[in-house]
Amino acid sequence: MAQLSSNLLYISFFIYFAASLVFAISLLGKKWRKSDEVTHAKKWGRGGFILSSIGFLFQLGYFITRWIAAGHAPVSNLFEFTTFFGMAMVFAFLMIYAIYKSNVIGVFAMPVALIVIAYASVFPSEIQPLIPALQSNWLKIHVTTAALGEGILAISFAAGLVYLVKKVNQEKASKSTFWLEAVMYTLISTIAFVIIALSFEAAGYSSTYEFVDVNEQQTTVEYTIPTLIGPKDASFVSGNEFGPLVEAPSWMKGEKAAHKLNTLVWSMLGGLALYWIIRLILRKRIGAALQPALKNVNEELVDEIQYRAVAIGFPVFTLGALIFAMIWAQAAWTRFWGWDPKEVWALITWLFYAAYLHLRLSRGWQGEKSAWLAVVGFIIIMLNLVVVNLVISGLHSYA
Repeated sequence: MAQLSSNLLYISFFIYFAASLVFAISLLGKKWRKSDEVTHAKKWGRGGFILSSIGFLFQLGYFITRWIAAGHAPVSNLFEFTTFFGMAMVFAFLMIYAIYKSNVIGVFAMPVALIVIAYASVFPSEIQPLIPALQSNWLKIHVTTAALGEGILAISFAAGLVYLVKKVNQEKASKSTFWLEAVMYTLISTIAFVIIALSFEAAGYSSTYEFVDVNEQQTTVEYTIPTLIGPKDASFVSGNEFGPLVEAPSWMKGEKAAHKLNTLVWSMLGGLALYWIIRLILRKRIGAALQPALKNVNEELVDEIQYRAVAIGFPVFTLGALIFAMIWAQAAWTRFWGWDPKEVWALITWLFYAAYLHLRLSRGWQGEKSAWLAVVGFIIIMLNLVVVNLVISGLHSYA
């Protein structure tokens, strides 16, 4: 059953990739069309939607079969949560597309979902029994609802990114072009790390180090990519010896803190290299290269989609990430709130989107201002998923 589950996930990934290509073709009307541009867009858009739906069904099959194989909801670690987050994004996109029929959202939303699912592949995917802290029905209630809310909010990011690429003046350097390229770099960094991690995995790289953790216990940790940052006062045990070049800061707690920071540094360095390779090939900013393909995009429609995604996603996120989370915290730790890093970042995310809705509805922040808020909101979500999980230790570190 576990092997079937993995196969279904792989199939869904490649179908999503095909759907992304089909949506991209739908924008290239004059180069690919055999009839008028509107008919061309409708035909290819319908094909992208059908492929995305088929891919979603395969990923849903992965989720169900893994649940059966594990005996619990497959959202208990970073691999499972991240794949579910990607599936939630696709589900949200399918609902949005069914309403608005916007191909351009598919051009951006489907690749982002692909990146998220690919990122999940760098984490251990073995099925493991639940630790005592997770043996509760609130696991599937809290985590799935929170991830669904984040998946819907991610569609606002895709729409906001479309709006900004279309509207930001790419003819000259400015703060807007700089920050738009920073967003592109962030996405590329995720892709770069996936490539790096899978490459070293294929090469069979492994290094094991031994050190004394904060609890004065002898601990070993295995690196599957070269060790730029290692545990403090660690000694090499076995495998491919490389580094560590520096030791993790003393303020970082947890037995895998250095390992997680090493992951983050590799992602940033790999992203920097890949970003400049792409820039050299394009000979222009990535946003500037994408802008001509969006010349016929309906800005008002994209702005509407961005707002609706937040209006729907915010209450779902509130229910899952705050209300259900606090109920479970009371049952598990006898308190509703404890300022754990994950709890703090969930609150930051909630406050940000609450501010978004306030500024949009009360202050009239539409268009470019609203798009920037949607992009920043998704960055906060990804910081919670990546940086908080990989660097900051807390009660949720088992994830």
